[in-house]
Amino acid sequence: MRADDVRRSRSGSEGGGPPRNFRRPRRREEGTPADLPLAADLLAACVAAGAGPVEAAEAVGASLDGLVGERLRHVAAEIRLGGEPERAWALFGSLPGAGGLAGLLQRATVSGAPVAAPALALAADCRARWARGATAAARRAGVLVTVPLGLCFLPAFLILGVAPVLLGLAGELTRR
Repeated sequence: MRADDVRRSRSGSEGGGPPRNFRRPRRREEGTPADLPLAADLLAACVAAGAGPVEAAEAVGASLDGLVGERLRHVAAEIRLGGEPERAWALFGSLPGAGGLAGLLQRATVSGAPVAAPALALAADCRARWARGATAAARRAGVLVTVPLGLCFLPAFLILGVAPVLLGLAGELTRR
Protein backbone atom coordinates (compact mmCIF):
# COMPACT_ATOMS: atom_id res chain seq x y z
CA MET A 1 0.00 0.00 0.00
CA ARG A 2 1.40 3.39 -0.98
CA ALA A 3 1.42 6.52 1.19
CA ASP A 4 -1.22 8.14 -1.05
CA ASP A 5 -3.52 5.18 -0.51
CA VAL A 6 -3.11 5.46 3.26
CA ARG A 7 -3.86 9.21 3.15
CA ARG A 8 -6.96 8.63 1.02
CA SER A 9 -8.24 5.88 3.30
CA ARG A 10 -7.72 8.10 6.37
CA SER A 11 -9.41 11.08 4.78
CA GLY A 12 -12.52 9.05 4.01
CA SER A 13 -12.52 9.77 0.31
CA GLU A 14 -12.99 6.08 -0.49
CA GLY A 15 -15.46 5.38 2.30
CA GLY A 16 -12.89 3.57 4.46
CA GLY A 17 -12.72 6.13 7.26
CA PRO A 18 -14.53 9.08 8.70
CA PRO A 19 -15.33 11.95 6.35
CA ARG A 20 -12.70 14.65 6.00
CA ASN A 21 -14.66 17.16 8.08
CA PHE A 22 -15.35 14.67 10.88
CA ARG A 23 -14.54 15.92 14.37
CA ARG A 24 -14.92 14.13 17.65
CA PRO A 25 -17.67 15.68 19.75
CA ARG A 26 -16.40 17.81 22.58
CA ARG A 27 -17.76 17.69 26.09
CA ARG A 28 -17.21 21.39 26.52
CA GLU A 29 -16.71 24.20 24.08
CA GLU A 30 -13.20 23.83 22.67
CA GLY A 31 -11.69 22.59 25.95
CA THR A 32 -12.39 25.66 28.01
CA PRO A 33 -10.61 25.85 31.34
CA ALA A 34 -13.70 24.23 32.85
CA ASP A 35 -11.68 21.04 32.31
CA LEU A 36 -9.03 22.17 34.79
CA PRO A 37 -10.60 20.67 37.95
CA LEU A 38 -11.03 17.35 36.16
CA ALA A 39 -7.46 17.52 34.89
CA ALA A 40 -6.19 18.27 38.40
CA ASP A 41 -8.15 15.33 39.83
CA LEU A 42 -6.84 12.98 37.13
CA LEU A 43 -3.26 14.22 37.58
CA ALA A 44 -3.53 13.65 41.33
CA ALA A 45 -4.86 10.13 40.77
CA CYS A 46 -2.06 9.30 38.34
CA VAL A 47 0.63 10.62 40.67
CA ALA A 48 -0.93 8.82 43.65
CA ALA A 49 -0.80 5.62 41.58
CA GLY A 50 2.95 6.04 41.13
CA ALA A 51 3.36 7.95 37.88
CA GLY A 52 5.67 10.93 37.64
CA PRO A 53 4.29 14.37 36.76
CA VAL A 54 5.34 14.06 33.11
CA GLU A 55 3.81 10.60 32.71
CA ALA A 56 0.66 11.80 34.47
CA ALA A 57 0.44 14.84 32.17
CA GLU A 58 0.82 12.58 29.15
CA ALA A 59 -1.91 10.19 30.33
CA VAL A 60 -4.33 12.95 31.33
CA GLY A 61 -3.63 14.88 28.13
CA ALA A 62 -4.49 11.78 26.11
CA SER A 63 -7.77 11.39 27.97
CA LEU A 64 -8.96 15.01 27.70
CA ASP A 65 -10.07 16.80 24.57
CA GLY A 66 -9.62 20.45 23.92
CA LEU A 67 -7.06 23.00 24.96
CA VAL A 68 -6.28 21.58 28.40
CA GLY A 69 -5.56 18.11 27.02
CA GLU A 70 -3.58 19.54 24.12
CA ARG A 71 -1.38 21.64 26.40
CA LEU A 72 -0.75 18.70 28.75
CA ARG A 73 0.27 16.50 25.81
CA HIS A 74 2.53 19.27 24.51
CA VAL A 75 4.20 19.79 27.90
CA ALA A 76 4.82 16.06 28.33
CA ALA A 77 6.27 15.76 24.83
CA GLU A 78 8.51 18.79 25.28
CA ILE A 79 9.94 17.56 28.58
CA ARG A 80 10.45 14.04 27.22
CA LEU A 81 12.39 15.51 24.28
CA GLY A 82 14.73 17.33 26.65
CA GLY A 83 13.04 20.71 27.04
CA GLU A 84 13.30 22.73 30.21
CA PRO A 85 10.50 21.84 32.65
CA GLU A 86 10.09 25.47 33.76
CA ARG A 87 9.44 26.65 30.23
CA ALA A 88 7.20 23.70 29.36
CA TRP A 89 5.02 24.07 32.47
CA ALA A 90 4.88 27.84 31.94
CA LEU A 91 3.11 27.13 28.63
CA PHE A 92 0.49 25.13 30.52
CA GLY A 93 0.31 27.85 33.16
CA SER A 94 -0.64 30.39 30.50
CA LEU A 95 -4.13 28.89 30.44
CA PRO A 96 -6.53 30.97 32.55
CA GLY A 97 -6.63 29.51 36.06
CA ALA A 98 -3.89 26.93 35.43
CA GLY A 99 -0.99 28.85 36.97
CA GLY A 100 -1.19 27.18 40.37
CA LEU A 101 -1.40 23.68 38.93
CA ALA A 102 1.43 24.39 36.49
CA GLY A 103 3.66 25.68 39.29
CA LEU A 104 2.87 22.64 41.40
CA LEU A 105 3.69 20.24 38.57
CA GLN A 106 6.84 22.16 37.66
CA ARG A 107 8.13 21.90 41.23
CA ALA A 108 7.27 18.20 41.31
CA THR A 109 9.09 17.59 38.03
CA VAL A 110 12.25 19.34 39.20
CA SER A 111 12.38 18.42 42.89
CA GLY A 112 9.96 15.54 43.39
CA ALA A 113 7.63 17.57 45.62
CA PRO A 114 4.31 15.88 46.47
CA VAL A 115 1.51 16.58 43.99
CA ALA A 116 -1.58 14.51 44.83
CA ALA A 117 -3.00 16.35 47.85
CA PRO A 118 -2.23 19.89 46.62
CA ALA A 119 -3.68 19.09 43.18
CA LEU A 120 -6.90 17.85 44.78
CA ALA A 121 -7.04 21.04 46.87
CA LEU A 122 -6.55 23.16 43.73
CA ALA A 123 -9.36 21.27 41.97
CA ALA A 124 -11.71 21.77 44.92
CA ASP A 125 -10.82 25.47 45.11
CA CYS A 126 -11.43 25.90 41.38
CA ARG A 127 -14.81 24.18 41.61
CA ALA A 128 -15.77 26.35 44.60
CA ARG A 129 -14.82 29.52 42.67
CA TRP A 130 -16.93 28.44 39.72
CA ALA A 131 -19.85 27.54 41.99
CA ARG A 132 -19.69 31.01 43.56
CA GLY A 133 -19.60 32.56 40.09
CA ALA A 134 -22.57 30.50 38.93
CA THR A 135 -24.55 31.46 42.03
CA ALA A 136 -23.80 35.14 41.48
CA ALA A 137 -24.81 34.84 37.81
CA ALA A 138 -28.08 33.16 38.80
CA ARG A 139 -28.81 35.95 41.28
CA ARG A 140 -28.06 38.59 38.64
CA ALA A 141 -30.35 36.79 36.19
CA GLY A 142 -33.18 36.88 38.74
CA VAL A 143 -32.78 40.62 39.13
CA LEU A 144 -32.48 41.23 35.40
CA VAL A 145 -35.66 39.26 34.70
CA THR A 146 -37.69 41.65 36.84
CA VAL A 147 -36.93 44.58 34.53
CA PRO A 148 -38.84 43.26 31.49
CA LEU A 149 -41.63 42.00 33.72
CA GLY A 150 -41.90 45.42 35.32
CA LEU A 151 -41.92 47.12 31.93
CA CYS A 152 -44.77 44.86 30.79
CA PHE A 153 -46.90 44.70 33.94
CA LEU A 154 -46.60 48.30 35.10
CA PRO A 155 -48.26 49.79 32.00
CA ALA A 156 -50.92 47.08 32.10
CA PHE A 157 -51.61 47.83 35.76
CA LEU A 158 -51.84 51.55 35.05
CA ILE A 159 -54.18 51.06 32.08
CA LEU A 160 -56.39 48.38 33.62
CA GLY A 161 -56.26 49.35 37.29
CA VAL A 162 -55.50 53.01 37.81
CA ALA A 163 -56.89 54.60 34.63
CA PRO A 164 -60.52 53.41 35.16
CA VAL A 165 -60.46 54.73 38.73
CA LEU A 166 -59.09 58.09 37.61
CA LEU A 167 -61.58 58.29 34.73
CA GLY A 168 -64.39 57.45 37.09
CA LEU A 169 -63.29 60.11 39.56
CA ALA A 170 -62.89 62.65 36.76
CA GLY A 171 -66.39 61.86 35.50
CA GLU A 172 -67.83 62.33 38.99
CA LEU A 173 -66.04 65.65 39.43
CA THR A 174 -67.16 67.02 36.04
CA ARG A 175 -70.85 66.20 36.78
CA ARG A 176 -70.91 68.31 39.90
